[in-house]
Amino acid sequence: MKLDLIPQIKHADSNNFFLLCGPCAIEGEDMAMRIAEKVVSITDKLGIPYVFKGSFKKANRSRVDSFTGIGDEKALKILRKVSETFKVPTVTDIHEIEDAYKAAEYVDVLQIPAFLVRQTDLVVAAASTGKVVNLKKGQFMSPESMKHAVQKVMDSNNEQVMVTDRGTMFGYQDMIVDFRGIPTMKQYAPVVLDVTHSLQQPNQASGVTGGRPDMIETIARAGIATGADGIFIETHFDPANAKSDGANMLHLDYLEKLLTNLVAIRKTVNSL
Repeated sequence: MKLDLIPQIKHADSNNFFLLCGPCAIEGEDMAMRIAEKVVSITDKLGIPYVFKGSFKKANRSRVDSFTGIGDEKALKILRKVSETFKVPTVTDIHEIEDAYKAAEYVDVLQIPAFLVRQTDLVVAAASTGKVVNLKKGQFMSPESMKHAVQKVMDSNNEQVMVTDRGTMFGYQDMIVDFRGIPTMKQYAPVVLDVTHSLQQPNQASGVTGGRPDMIETIARAGIATGADGIFIETHFDPANAKSDGANMLHLDYLEKLLTNLVAIRKTVNSL
């Protein structure tokens, strides 16, 4: 994947890590614009290539009464407005074949959720749009097995593909990050570390996923030190009241300090 081929990407020549960051789900226009404005300001200041992240719908919730979205077209139009207003690319996840073609009209990067990354028809549909494809490694998959998912995209005449590690299941209700996977998967494509999802505690008895946001900086620092090309972070100005994944999100107020520290680590890694 060539970072500078992502539409509207800035700071591509900074030799910095790139960032996928935003709310878990698009809850409304005001919240999306507020988060985007803050993250754009920080990444411009630090010279970090930035892609705004927001799910236009959530199809993989634990309970049938969980929030799934505000309406597909409404959310996708908000993603387009974020891109047009702040001149940044956007990424959203897709769950069905028709989602690929629908979302491709509005965003620059199509993300395949971890539970669906082995679904060949979905991966091929995303690749066939010509958009950048972000493949999230299944919690049940080895790093080595991701080469086959990457190959599906390339066999569909699309070389704009990245892989995101979002942790590996540890027992029934916890996740761990195996940092050996980062250099392994870098053999196949650029690698992103999804810091916040790697700190989830899924399958809770309540049906609401828990998390360990206190460990965000620890995991993020280790990811940069072990060579991650990009970092994925979900953030919100009010995580406690976010409609999805609030338990493992980073409060927006803490983002600048975290990214400042990660940039310093990246500079050290680059000098070695």
